[in-house]
Amino acid sequence: MTHSPDGGRTDPLGSLLTALDLTDTGARTSEDILTGSSQWMPLGRVFGGQVLSQSLVAAQRTLEDDRIVHSMHGYFLRPGDVQKPITFSVDRIHDGRSFSTRRTQAYQDGRPILSMIASFQREDEGLDHQSDMPQGLPQPEDLPAEKDFLGSIDHPVAQYWANGRPFDIRHVSGPVYFGPGGERVASQAVWFRAIGELPDDPNLHRAALVYASDYSILESVLRRHGLTWGTPGLKVASLDHAMWWHRFARVDDWLLYVQESPSATGGRGLALGKIFSRDGALVASVAQEGMVRAPES
Repeated sequence: MTHSPDGGRTDPLGSLLTALDLTDTGARTSEDILTGSSQWMPLGRVFGGQVLSQSLVAAQRTLEDDRIVHSMHGYFLRPGDVQKPITFSVDRIHDGRSFSTRRTQAYQDGRPILSMIASFQREDEGLDHQSDMPQGLPQPEDLPAEKDFLGSIDHPVAQYWANGRPFDIRHVSGPVYFGPGGERVASQAVWFRAIGELPDDPNLHRAALVYASDYSILESVLRRHGLTWGTPGLKVASLDHAMWWHRFARVDDWLLYVQESPSATGGRGLALGKIFSRDGALVASVAQEGMVRAPES
């Protein structure tokens, strides 16, 4: 496993691929043990989408190629440190004729930072229907990129969001970095795709989709209350993350992420998301609850 001298800051996509290229230690008790590195982050904490995607990769390594992930439920337990390696232990809970179940625990310093359980299935025929993709939205080529909003700001977080992330993200209604981005509604839509071409490995694209799904989903909570990522005193942290894969799509093609928040209470906000391919196929559904603590004034 290699690390670029600057922690991947000049090659965000290469840094993502390095993080997802887990090392099999060869050790195994009752579980499979793998290790991985982290991407550089301006505040030194592991990005939640990274450890989610790595946990999925670890589980995938224990399965035959014909078993494809269809659902995942993960809980964020502690913040991770980007300077330290992450150990992943995979419990092969069940292997049936059609379905397999795996539990992955991610550890640093012997303490779990994430616990995830995922289910995998052999491809099968069955009923088929889906929600419709929203119509009449601007296309990604007609929307500004993050660096258009943040590129001129001399701050490490702004510079990372503008130039250091492996995905190009474009908000349909404008971002909520420093301003409320329009009406106080509990919904938004975001186009995203990887900043370069990824290898032709379907499991890699599924793992990268988990990664990207963690970027913006809680913004539907912020938008409803007129909050921004720059609101002084705002504290936001993901608590859990669930995802269901419906149909395959490449993450280096444009995908539309439609998000809404049905509820916020008790210092927590719930957000739901649907990810569509550009031709209208419903690729995945997402649910995440986060801690959202806003200043009183």
